[in-house]
Amino acid sequence: MDNRIFELADQLKAAKDKKKELDAEIKELGAKIDELDLALSDAMAEAECERFSRNGNTFYLNTRLYASPIAGQKEAMFQALKDNGYGEIVTETVNANTLASFVKEQMAENNDEVPEWIAQVVNTFEKVSVGIRKG
Repeated sequence: MDNRIFELADQLKAAKDKKKELDAEIKELGAKIDELDLALSDAMAEAECERFSRNGNTFYLNTRLYASPIAGQKEAMFQALKDNGYGEIVTETVNANTLASFVKEQMAENNDEVPEWIAQVVNTFEKVSVGIRKG
């Protein structure tokens, strides 16, 4: 067999092995980032600090609402939206960002509470994280 084939095979194997190592490192780094993000956001919240600057970066608390149908309640959620006059946002699926924006609007109109008719068919949770930007 041609030596070039063996060389390419060895290079491919080495590249795949390196990718596997890097993927494992990325996974570990992602877990470390999540851990540090949670610790910093908790510390900032405890200190009632919404933003600060350090080493040319601004760190700020960032809250985002996520909303999705309760397991097994997707069709019921669609019907609830339609029954309450919001059928225009229902397609074959409801975009996750559109649903989150809608739930956020509903909360704003209802003393920061999710209306009962939608709470029965949508899970919500907020994730607080720290954003970083230059300046």
